[in-house]
Amino acid sequence: MESAAGGGGPLSMVVMFALIFGVFYFLVIMPAKKQQKKKEAMIAALKKGDKVVTSGGIFGTIATVEEHTVLLKISENTKIRISKSAISGPVGTDGTPSEPA
Repeated sequence: MESAAGGGGPLSMVVMFALIFGVFYFLVIMPAKKQQKKKEAMIAALKKGDKVVTSGGIFGTIATVEEHTVLLKISENTKIRISKSAISGPVGTDGTPSEPA
């Protein structure tokens, strides 16, 4: 009689946690992994002459691509070296940040 009033045992708890983890995986983890792969592909495809915007909002043209960094030309006589991971994405033809490919 007591088990009927208690409403479930450890097996139902495990099933409930598995269900919660499944929902969390499909709503949070999978899209984050997809976005990360998209950004890694964009960073791997960087080449000299690409116009980009950094995560800090600096617009520039890539002058040199190195292993972990790029040399970004932000004006006629100004170049800065930044980490590849600091690049937010490409800049469209109209000068506004575009969605990474």
